[in-house]
Parts: sequence; structure tokens; C-alpha cells
Amino acid sequence: MMHRVLITGAGGGIGRSLRETLRGVYPILRVSDRVPLAPAGPEDQGREEVDQTDIADMAAVEKMVAGVDGIIHLGGISGENSWEKILEGNIIGLYNVFEAARRAGTKRIVMATSNHAVGFYPRAQTIDHRVVPRPDSRYGVSKAFSEALASLYADKHGIGFLCTRIGNFGTKPIDSRRLSIWISPRDYTQLVRIGLEHSEIHFEIVYGVSGNKRSWYDNSNAHRLGYKPQDDSEPYAAEILAREAGQKKDPIAERYQGGTFCAEEFTAEAPPP
Repeated sequence: MMHRVLITGAGGGIGRSLRETLRGVYPILRVSDRVPLAPAGPEDQGREEVDQTDIADMAAVEKMVAGVDGIIHLGGISGENSWEKILEGNIIGLYNVFEAARRAGTKRIVMATSNHAVGFYPRAQTIDHRVVPRPDSRYGVSKAFSEALASLYADKHGIGFLCTRIGNFGTKPIDSRRLSIWISPRDYTQLVRIGLEHSEIHFEIVYGVSGNKRSWYDNSNAHRLGYKPQDDSEPYAAEILAREAGQKKDPIAERYQGGTFCAEEFTAEAPPP
């Protein structure tokens, strides 16, 4: 049912990867970012439409989403930053995308939220999609907001949302924290396709992680929707743990799932429970 699919933030690492793995999956793939992107590839590999839009500009966003059946929303600020930049990219820009999608009649959005929306849960606790947000940063607050706004647009306007709380995306995990939160490109592609193609999605939150043995997440909601991860961080564990042996680490970062996002600017006299 997806004819034209839009990827916002297509110039980032996840966006570039999805541009490759989804090429030819849908008849038309529209890719957009506020920075210039590589030109469209050969049509025999799948038709592409290349767009340049700043999502803080509502008029431009309306043009970007015109004729789109589904959206993979990756655009915005992808890490901690000043409140002004978070506000522009992850609050105003997010609202613009959702509202323009509503006006255009788009019926499905897969959204990149983040583990940082729940980063202040301790690593000793396994959490699922039903826990209340405990953001670890201004960035994490913006991702908790994105899930709340998605819930509103699902209930009030009937747009189907899959919110993917991404851990860390990459070809392999690069440190011990990422052994618990890593997701491979092919596993994230699988989640995105579930979000776009599953017939019964209304509003769902899942964790964007591979089938990691060391995961802090109960990802049964993703499995309920048909997710079957193909990768696990465990083959990389021995090398990473040996490399980090004896390293001095921040106790706040090590206590919580959000890692250094929790430790940065931390001024409380005692850590939260």
C-alpha cells in the first residue's frame, strides 16, 4: 500500500543506510534533508526523488510531504544540544512534519525516538515499552515529547505511528554500553518496514535494538508485531570488554542506561533511585 515513502534526515547515518536498503522496496523513495544530498540513483534500482527542506519551515515541509503515503522521520537534532536548537529541530520541526502529514492525508509514520527518552532508568532494571519517560537530557525530553505528540496524532487524526526507541545504530557495537543497545542496519530496516506495512498499527512504541543477549529492554512489543532480529552484539563482546578493562569510568554514566547523557551537567547531591 506504500507507493511513495519519504525519509527525512536522509543525510544522516541512519538515513543514508535506509536509502540503500529500501531502494526498490517501494515504487518511489523521496529523500530529504536540510543539507544537499547525493543525486537520485539509476531508476532501474528504484525511483528516487531528492529534496532539500529545513523542517523548521512549515511551508517547505508541506511541499516535502505532498503525495507521500508513509514517512520515516529521522530529521532534527540527533544528540544533546542547546535548548534553542533542540526546540527548533525536535519540537517545532517535529510538529511541522506531523501537522503537514495530517493535512496531506499521510496515514503512516515511523519515527526515530531514542533510548534517551528513558535514559534515567538504571541498568540493573529491564524496562519495556510501557514505562513512563525518564529523559536524561534536553534531547531526551524532545524524544519523550515526540512520542506524546505521536500519540495525539494517532488518537485524534488516525495516523498510524511506530515509535522506535533507537539504542545505537551501526555496523557493529563500539563499546560496552552499546553491547546492550546496538541495532544493525538490517534489523532497523526490518523494524521500519513493519512500521510502514503492518496493517494494524495505531500507536506503538518498540525498542530499536538487535537481539542482544545483554539488552536492558523487554522488546516483546516489537516481537508481537513480527520483529525477528537477525543480529546480536555478543560476537563483539570479548574484544570490547578486553579493550575497556581497567578504564576509569564515570559512576553516574555507568549506573544509568543513558550513559554519559545522564552524567553530563549532573549536579544532584545524590543519584536518583
